[in-house]
Amino acid sequence: SEIEPPLVLEVLRRIEGDGFNETAHRCKQRMSQVFSYGIATGRCKRNPTSDLQRALKPVVTQHRSALTDPRLVGELIRAIDGYQGHPAVSAALYIMPRTFLRPWELRFARWAELDESRKLLTIPPERAKGRVKVEHLVPLSHQVLAKFQELTAFNGNREYVFETLVRGQPYSENTLNGALRRMGYGGDVMTTHGYRAMASTLLHEKGYPPEVIELQLAHKQPNQVAAAYNRSARLTDRIVMMQDWSDYLDTLGQAR
Repeated sequence: SEIEPPLVLEVLRRIEGDGFNETAHRCKQRMSQVFSYGIATGRCKRNPTSDLQRALKPVVTQHRSALTDPRLVGELIRAIDGYQGHPAVSAALYIMPRTFLRPWELRFARWAELDESRKLLTIPPERAKGRVKVEHLVPLSHQVLAKFQELTAFNGNREYVFETLVRGQPYSENTLNGALRRMGYGGDVMTTHGYRAMASTLLHEKGYPPEVIELQLAHKQPNQVAAAYNRSARLTDRIVMMQDWSDYLDTLGQAR
């Protein structure tokens, strides 16, 4: 009850002053939830964040960089094939464009989530994005499955597929983006999250049905019932598409 708007703004301004505008807005949102709970439980009588509606700088949406020109994609695939870093990092760089998962979905992949017999990787609900959380099925091309099998020699006895030398510690997104930078792909050209836009653009150009692409991207469904059903919907079509996508990337990588 002693906290007033100026004090809240002072805290948020520190975050904003460091250049983290979106984080400042998220912190204000979390604070608002705490104060709302405080009002409901009799700990305070007002929410001081409500007076700060326009006090912070607006968040400017920045689209993540991605390559969508097939010729440039081919150059990227050749650069990945020639990467000389740690085998687990090399494998992650290889698998990411061929599965176009969100970076954290792949980085935190566990061996227990890999079904070699069905050629599927299952992303559990807790790693899904959005409020509606259901498991996400990822068909694996024979190229991707072979790369997972190669990794067993390095991390097969670990919990995570892409685990650092520290047990229980997966690689960070900075590690993978740093590897891209060392290959000449800075954040203004390509990021690990950009593979999703790359795949979406080129798969649409190849004529795949938008709903099949959207299902494989695991974009948010309009309601929970649809989301629960669609986790396995059109799986046969998605299996065909994911194999064709891997073959297509191989073809682009071989072209000169």
